[in-house]
Amino acid sequence: MTRKTKQYISGSFRDPSGFLYHKDGVIYRQVNNVYMDNYDHLINSGLYKILTSRKLLIQHKEVDAKGPEPEKAYKIIKPDPIPFISYPYEWCFSQLKDAALTTLKIQKIAMEFGMTLKDCSAYNIQFKGGKPVFIDTLSFEKYIEGQSWNAYRQACQHFLAPLSLMRYRDIRLSQLFRIYLDGIPLDLASSLLPSYTIFNIPILSHIHLHAKSQSIFADKKVNINSHKISRFSFLGLIDNLENAVKKMKYRATGTEWADYYKDTNYSKEALEHKKDIISKMLTETRTNILWDLGANDGLFSRIASGQGIYTISFDIDNASVEKNYLASVRNNETSILPLLLDLTNPSPAIGWENRERISLINRGPADTVFALALIHHLAISNNLPFFKIVNFYSSICRWLIIEFIPKDDSQVQRLLSTRKDIFTDYDKKNFEKEFSKDFKIIRIEKIKNSKRLLYFMRKKEN
Repeated sequence: MTRKTKQYISGSFRDPSGFLYHKDGVIYRQVNNVYMDNYDHLINSGLYKILTSRKLLIQHKEVDAKGPEPEKAYKIIKPDPIPFISYPYEWCFSQLKDAALTTLKIQKIAMEFGMTLKDCSAYNIQFKGGKPVFIDTLSFEKYIEGQSWNAYRQACQHFLAPLSLMRYRDIRLSQLFRIYLDGIPLDLASSLLPSYTIFNIPILSHIHLHAKSQSIFADKKVNINSHKISRFSFLGLIDNLENAVKKMKYRATGTEWADYYKDTNYSKEALEHKKDIISKMLTETRTNILWDLGANDGLFSRIASGQGIYTISFDIDNASVEKNYLASVRNNETSILPLLLDLTNPSPAIGWENRERISLINRGPADTVFALALIHHLAISNNLPFFKIVNFYSSICRWLIIEFIPKDDSQVQRLLSTRKDIFTDYDKKNFEKEFSKDFKIIRIEKIKNSKRLLYFMRKKEN
């Protein structure tokens, strides 16, 4: 890999209008000469000002810097940083829905200033301050009267199709984003949706009939300039999509984890003691970014975010993440980001050269990790030996606050009730032995009215 290639941000290479790159740990965006007229219109028309003032578009500063391709450069801009990059396959239903509504809202405002979005990728959205924000400054182009919406197909594939599948078929189908980076193909969505959705007019027109028309014209030469639509029809299309998305609902109930704290073996006193221990341990770290693994609805994540720490609140359960996200929106919590994550199969590096979307590990390390009421699920439910768990944790954090659940705990006994106990190494002694290889155990605290232990650890220096 050449030094020049190393400067580029891996997911920013498809748009000839410009690209993202980093230098000395700072991210910049080069605006190419070919995008000059559109960029100037974005800034001079007042569109940039209105979108950034409403926190719909990421802010930037124009800087005097030299990019990797100066011969193509019109401007170099420095966007405000995003604390943690996330992807649609890590979002809950309402996060994807809010991302869709933000994108469509931006499109409607852009039309008032004589511009339109040339693409409608969900990857143009990130979450900052608890809310979705559009990050691709170069996605805007001048609107030409009579033009069709070039981003219509993407809007359907990235937003309406996955939301419909999650709502009407199975919430877990958001994971199709891992396979289809340009959104879920409409013919696939149409085939997977229940037959009764043909009576839902927006789904019928934007997915079923849209998919059919794609099939009909797939092998035909089409003149894109011949498909003229009026401004009124253009806006009507946006309104129709927006209304369809707004009506989408998902009720986050009915899973084991969504109601976890209603069925736990903690007494009220034990739970409060656990909170107090964790809070005190956390104050001894210098933490800016924290990952809470197996966060459920974010009960302990909020201890960290309450201390002003930017907290990524991970859980495997869609309903739990949904509840967590809706609570963060309702309470205007700006330092917490709930995300979906299966620790036994974390988000990989995918896309072109396996670098377009970054793996979970390569988005770290975090300063601190919470691993609370989790070790027994990894070691017993998923047959992971302690040394493998240690290897993973040591790759993602400097500080670790981890809870050990002994084998005679009722939750562990529940796991063992349906299988043979082959876990002879699952005990406190072996736990401490393996973790001590990579971590220094600073302190051990016993939770009141419980046999559970909280460990405060720091990663050893190499």
